[in-house]
Amino acid sequence: MNIFTKTLIKQHILFFLLIFCKSGYTDYSIGMGYDPKYSDSFSHFDYVNTTARKGGEIRLSAFGTFESLNPFLLKSLAPTGLTNLVFETLMERSLDEPSSSYGHIAYKYILAENGLSVTYYIKNNAKFSNGDDITANDVKFSFETLISKDAHPQYRIYWADIKAVKVLGRKSIKFIFDKKNPELHMTIGDIPIFSKKWFESKKFSDSILDRPIASGPYIIDDYQTGKYIHYKRNPNYWGANEPTRSGMFNFDKIIFKYYKDMTVALEAFKAGEYDFIHENHSKRWARDYSGPNFDKKLIIKEELQHSNNAGIQGFIFNTRKKLFANKKVREAITLTFDFTWSNKNLFYGQYKRCESYFSNSELSADQKPTNSEIQLAKELLIPEYLITDKDYSFLNTNKSIRNNLYKAKKIFDSLGWVVRDNILYDLDNRPVEFNFLLAQKGFERILAPFAHNLKKLGIKLKYRTIDLSLYQRKVDSFDYDMMVMGYPQSQSPGNELIAMFHSSSSKKKGSYNLAGISDPYVDKLIEKIIYSNNREQMIIASKLLDRILWNDYYLLPNWYINKHRIAYFDKFIKPETLPKYYEPLDYILKTWASK
Repeated sequence: MNIFTKTLIKQHILFFLLIFCKSGYTDYSIGMGYDPKYSDSFSHFDYVNTTARKGGEIRLSAFGTFESLNPFLLKSLAPTGLTNLVFETLMERSLDEPSSSYGHIAYKYILAENGLSVTYYIKNNAKFSNGDDITANDVKFSFETLISKDAHPQYRIYWADIKAVKVLGRKSIKFIFDKKNPELHMTIGDIPIFSKKWFESKKFSDSILDRPIASGPYIIDDYQTGKYIHYKRNPNYWGANEPTRSGMFNFDKIIFKYYKDMTVALEAFKAGEYDFIHENHSKRWARDYSGPNFDKKLIIKEELQHSNNAGIQGFIFNTRKKLFANKKVREAITLTFDFTWSNKNLFYGQYKRCESYFSNSELSADQKPTNSEIQLAKELLIPEYLITDKDYSFLNTNKSIRNNLYKAKKIFDSLGWVVRDNILYDLDNRPVEFNFLLAQKGFERILAPFAHNLKKLGIKLKYRTIDLSLYQRKVDSFDYDMMVMGYPQSQSPGNELIAMFHSSSSKKKGSYNLAGISDPYVDKLIEKIIYSNNREQMIIASKLLDRILWNDYYLLPNWYINKHRIAYFDKFIKPETLPKYYEPLDYILKTWASK
C-alpha cells in the first residue's frame, strides 16, 4: 500500500476552490471552497506542539516485505514510511481542514486568469539532502518522470489534464492545462519532488536500491530488504524552521521492523520489540491487548476519534471475469454475506456497515433520489431507470440470513442456473466457483462463514493467503476473481475518482479500478465532480455517483469504524489538540515526540 500513500491513504482532500470566482489569483495557501484557516503569516499548525523535544527514536512495525527504495514504481514494493519521511511536495496539506494546502517547497502560486495554467515559485532556501538547491528543473524532472511509462500509472491518471510544463526561471515553473480543472493547481502541489542526480547514470526503472536524493526531514540510515529500514534525521534539513514543519518530525531516528505474520507482530509489540501499533482487527483489539506491560501501565491502549470520510471497503467483484460480468450474479452473491452475525461473533460489535461509497459523509446518497439528483441526471442524459432508490435490503440480516439466501436462489433460478448434487451449475453447465485473493491470514476467519453461506447455494469459494509480493503483482495485473480493498475518500473527492472508477483506468494495469468499472454514466458523473463550479454541485454529483455505483453491485460492502485503535509504550508526548482528518501513522510521525 505504500505506493499509494501520497495519492490515496494520505486523504487526498482535493476539491473546490476558493478561486472559482477569482482570476489571476496569487496566494500562499489554497482552500477548496472556503478561506483557509491559517493566514499567510501563520507560524505553525494548531495540532502540533512547537516546544516538543527533538531527539529520541520510535520503533514501528511493517507488514510483509519491501524490494525497492523507489516508491514510485509499479513493479516493486517500497518500504513503509519512505514517501512521507524522505520526499516532500510543493505544498503541505493541513490535517485540521477538509481541503487546504500551504506553501512548503513553494512559497506562492499564481493561477492564470483563464484558469488554464498555474505558476509555482520555489523557496530560495529549499534544498535536497545532498545540499543542492531545489530548482524548477528538478520539479519539471520529477513531474515528467512520474508521468512516464516507467512510473506507476496512477500518476499519469492523476495529472492527465496537464499538457505541458515550462521552466520560467531557476525558481519558477509553469504548468499548462488541457482544460479547466478546478482542483488541478492544488494537486500539482502534491507532486513528490526529487533530484535528477538520483538517476544520473541509470534509468528511473533501474533505480531499485539507490538511496533517494530528496528534500525530506529524514534520510535512509540502514536497511535490509524485507527485514528492516532505519531512517535518521537529516542534520542539514532545510525546512526545520518552516511554519509547515514547526513542531513536526521530532524523532532523531525512526525504525521499521518487518513481520510476515500479524499475530507474531502483536506479540513482539507486547514484548517491547517496538513502540507503537495501529490495530485494524477487532478480535485482536478486544481480546489480545493484555499482558504484563499493560498491567504495569507501561503500554497505553487508546481509541482516537477522527472525522475522516470513511469511503467504502468491500469484497470487490472483478467484472473482467465472465462470472462477475453479470450484475444479477453480483447482486445474488452480495446477499449471502451476513454482516450482523460477523459483527457480533467476529468483530465484537465494533463496526458499522458501509452504506455508501462515501460512508460517514454528506456525500452519501439518501435512499430516495433528490430532485437535484434527478435534474442532474436529465442534464447528463442518464437514463431515468438508473436513478432508483438505493437498495439497502441486503444489509438487513438482523433476524436471519435465510431470507437473503432465498432471494439469491431466486436470482440464480431466473438466470436458468440449476443445482445438482449440491453444486450450482451455470447455463454452460459449469460449476459456479471462484477464488478470493488474500494477503493477510487473519482475514480467512471472515471468509469462512461467507464461504459457508455460498456453499448452501451450491457455490464453492476458494481462498488462501499468499506472499505479499505475489499478491501485489496479481492485484496490479487484475489476476483475481474477488479481493478485499478499501477506497478511502476525502471530504472533497476529485481526480482520484478517475483511478478508482473511470473507464479510462479499467484496463490500465496497476490502477485502482479493481472492479473493472467501465460505465459512461459513471464517467460523466466523475467528470462533473471534478469540474463542478461549486461545492453544492459537487455534492449533488457525488450523491448521484454513489447511487449508481451502489445499485450496480461492484463490490460487497464491508464495514467501517470512526475511531483509530492504537496502543503504545508510555514514553511519548503528544500534542493536546487532535487533528480532524488524519491517518494514525502519519499523525504520530509528524507530531509526537519522546519524553
